[in-house]
Amino acid sequence: MAVEWSSSAPEVLLTVDRDAPAPLRAQLELQLRDAIRAGRLAAGERMPSSRALAEHLGLSRGIVQECYEQLVAEGYLVSRPGSATRVASVSTRADERTEQPSAAPGGRVGPAGRVGPGSLPASAPRLVADFQAGLPDLGLVPREDWAWAVREACRTAPSAAFDYGDVLGDDGLREVLASYLRRVRATDASAARIMVCAGYQQGLTVVLQALAASGRRLVAVEDPGSVGTVTAAARSAHGDCVPVPVDAEGIDVEALDRTGARVVVVTPAHQWPTGVVLSPGRRHELLAWARRRDAVVVEDEYDSEFRYDREPVGSLQGLDPHRVVSIGTVSKSLAPALRLGWVVLPPSLVDPVAAVRRTVDRGTPTIDQLALAVLMESGRYDRHLRRMRAEYARRRQSLVAAVETHAPELRLTGLAAGFHAVAHLPDGSPEERVVARAREHGVGVEGMSRYRSTGATTPGQLVIGFGNTGPRAIAEGIGSIRSWL
Repeated sequence: MAVEWSSSAPEVLLTVDRDAPAPLRAQLELQLRDAIRAGRLAAGERMPSSRALAEHLGLSRGIVQECYEQLVAEGYLVSRPGSATRVASVSTRADERTEQPSAAPGGRVGPAGRVGPGSLPASAPRLVADFQAGLPDLGLVPREDWAWAVREACRTAPSAAFDYGDVLGDDGLREVLASYLRRVRATDASAARIMVCAGYQQGLTVVLQALAASGRRLVAVEDPGSVGTVTAAARSAHGDCVPVPVDAEGIDVEALDRTGARVVVVTPAHQWPTGVVLSPGRRHELLAWARRRDAVVVEDEYDSEFRYDREPVGSLQGLDPHRVVSIGTVSKSLAPALRLGWVVLPPSLVDPVAAVRRTVDRGTPTIDQLALAVLMESGRYDRHLRRMRAEYARRRQSLVAAVETHAPELRLTGLAAGFHAVAHLPDGSPEERVVARAREHGVGVEGMSRYRSTGATTPGQLVIGFGNTGPRAIAEGIGSIRSWL
C-alpha cells in the first residue's frame, strides 16, 4: 500500500540542468520515469501538484503540466477528477501493459470463430509494447470534462427528462448531433432522422433487423474488414453475410453486384483495417449500385475525427441521404466504456428502426445523452478532439521514425487517418511466424489474416495500433520486431 503523505505537495528529489542540451521538460520526464521504474516512487503515491513542483524547480507550470500529461499518456501516472495525480500501477503502464482482447472499430472483434492474439489466459506475460488496433488512449479520457458534463446535465435537466423518453433518443442531443455532423462531416442530418444508440454494435443490429423486415436479408461486408461483427448482426436478423474484396480504391463494386446482396457495410473514409480511402469514382459507383438494386449502404464512421495528411473526407451519406445509413460513436473520440453512438437514417427507415428499437430496449440512458449534448455545446468536446489529434499525430510520427530506424524493411500504409497502420512484411517473413515471435518477445501485434474472411496469411501484413501505446513503447516494440523479420 502506498504511503499517504499528509502534505498536499509531497517532495520528490528532482533536478534540472539549464545548461544541458536536453529540453527541461525532457529532463523532468526522464527523471520521473526512472524514479517510478526504480521504485523510488511507488504505485499509488501522490505526486506534487504541478504548481508546487514548478515553484520548487523554478520552471513554468506549463512545462510540469505537459510532463504530467505525457506520463499519464504513457501510463506512468494516473489522473482522476477531483484527486491528485498519482503513480500508476505497473500493469497500466503503456510500455508494460498486458494485452486486451483484440478489437476492430468500436471495440468490435475480428471474424467469428477465429481466436486472436488477445484471447490469452490471465497469466500471459506483460508486454513491452501492445499494438492493439482500434483502441484510443484510455489514459487520456477526459474524465473531468465528462464528470462536469454529467453534473451540469443533472443540475439543469427538467423533471420530465427522468421519464422513459423517446426511444430514438433525447431531442436535445439529436439536435446537437445533427448540427455537429452537418458542420464536421457534411452529413445530411436532422434530429428527426437520428437514433441514439448504445454503440456501433447495437446501432448496426437494429438497422439490419429493420432492413431484414423489408426483405433485405443478405448483407455484404468489406474483406478484409469487420467480417465477424457484421456476420453476427446479420444472422441475428435471420439473414446472412457475404464478404466482398477491397483493393486500393476501396470496395470492389462489380464484385458486390455479383453477390446479390441489397445491403453493404463499408468504412469509406478510412477502410478498416487496410486504411485505404474509397475513391471518388468508387463512391459514385457504390451509390449507383444502391439505386439500381434498391439497396442500402451502411457507412461506419469509426475514426473520421482523426485525419493528418489531407483534408477530411466528407460523409458518404451526404451524397445520398435516401440510400445511406451513417453510424458514428464516441468510442474513439472519448471512450468505448461510455457506450454512446448515433445512427443517421434515411426518411423511409425512421419508423421501421423505431419499431425494432422498441423491442430491444426503451432507449439509451437519458442522463448520459444530456451529458454528451452539454459536452458538445460547451466546446469541450472539440477541444478534446484537437488535443487527441495532436497526440495521435505525434505517436504516428513516432511509429514512422521507429520503422525507419529499426525496421526499414517494413512498408507502412494507411497512415492518413485514425490510429493504426498496416505494415507490409518483406518476402520471406511469414505473417504467422512474426506475430508468434513478437508475442514470445513481449510485443502484441495482429496479423491481417485476423480480418480476412478466409484467414489467409498472404500477403503478410501486420495491423499496428498506436492509439493506446506511448512513443517509448512504440520505439521498443518496433525495435524488437526488427530482430526476427
